[in-house]
Amino acid sequence: MRAVILAAALAACATAQAEPEPGSLDWMSGYWLSCEGGVETAESWIGAGRDTMLGPNLRRGSRQAYDLPRIRPNAEGGRSYFSMPNGRSPPTAFALVELEDQRAVFANPEHDFPQRIIYSREADVMTARIEGEMNGRAEAMQWRFERAEQDARCPG
Repeated sequence: MRAVILAAALAACATAQAEPEPGSLDWMSGYWLSCEGGVETAESWIGAGRDTMLGPNLRRGSRQAYDLPRIRPNAEGGRSYFSMPNGRSPPTAFALVELEDQRAVFANPEHDFPQRIIYSREADVMTARIEGEMNGRAEAMQWRFERAEQDARCPG
């Protein structure tokens, strides 16, 4: 009987540890793969449970591109998403302006495009969206990622 109670208690602890803390971005952790429109996009977020998360992104299709984003504390006491498309330096900062459950919104209204970066997750699907104005018109791009094994590739 003690063994059954101990096993149940350990299982409850393991389940509690698997849930991200409120205000955490740990739900982004993992390897994510998008296979839409003949373009393979992989994003791998690491750093759960720490102040800084890294999320290298690699796109393969008609043109290859990469980004070296990171999310870390900023000078104002909040957190920011720092983007470095194709290794461009210095990085562009987008402040975390909204965090609710498994949805995070980062914004930089002064940036040319995008002005907002939005991540949301439902089960094993994470959506990344960039949006804003470009040449006076509202524009947006979106990727639907599925959780995958590290370094998985799109079929075909």
